[in-house]
Amino acid sequence: MSNMFKTALLLAVLTALFVLIGGAIGGQQGMLVAFFFALLMNLATYWFSDRIVLAMYRAQPIEESQAPALYRIVRTLATRAAIPMPRVYLIPSEAPNAFATGRNPQHAAVAVTEGIMRTLDAEELEGVLAHELSHVKNRDVLIATIAATLAGAITYLAHMAQWAAIFGGRRDEEEEGGGVFGALLMAILAPFAAMLIQLMVSRAREFQADASGAKLAGKTWGLAKALEKLDTASQAVPMDATPATAHLFIVNPLSGRSLLRLFSTHPPIEERIARLRSMRV
Repeated sequence: MSNMFKTALLLAVLTALFVLIGGAIGGQQGMLVAFFFALLMNLATYWFSDRIVLAMYRAQPIEESQAPALYRIVRTLATRAAIPMPRVYLIPSEAPNAFATGRNPQHAAVAVTEGIMRTLDAEELEGVLAHELSHVKNRDVLIATIAATLAGAITYLAHMAQWAAIFGGRRDEEEEGGGVFGALLMAILAPFAAMLIQLMVSRAREFQADASGAKLAGKTWGLAKALEKLDTASQAVPMDATPATAHLFIVNPLSGRSLLRLFSTHPPIEERIARLRSMRV
């Protein structure tokens, strides 16, 4: 299945969820408004999803003079991967993590936290960045970023449906019981549906990026050691992140919260490390 088809399918499914939630809130008129809103969201997320996600985490562009070692690693890996040099951002967070975003390799960006710069050595950081640039080369960052922005919007709209149901829902007396029930059901199910879509998109791509990232770096132990450190650190210092964007990061930023760990968008760290250690590059 091509990434373009996956992207179109994802947009279609999330658009349908938008329309269903709109109907739960405002009937046919709500469905129509939600449909046009979903079309606008689709266009905005395709062209501006990278900027939206970077702004959510207050990521700031960092110059080469400020982080020459970081730039050297990114430039070397981008050259090996035969992709343009991505934009480099720094996230003001002590939680060690990183993600890549952008609709294609020509408009890509890689973001690292202040915490990861202090936690990992050069070899481990190279493994992490190779993983992220593999996402760019594999052209799956667009799918992940669109899933993040639209799932976040769906979750917000579902909360609106929940409050609409609690405070009266639709006024049509003939539909009031079903309307309130439908709105409550949609408010509960929609965030889980968005999460399941992210799980579908996310888990396989993490294994693929681990493997291709290890080949890009020329060794497996850098990324394997980095994942061990990041797993421990993310449980001690969970990131202030939203569930809608958790799948973007190299390790689950919410893994320090036991309940959310049950719904992790990432494969188990232990399995990822075992696969890396069994690889030959």
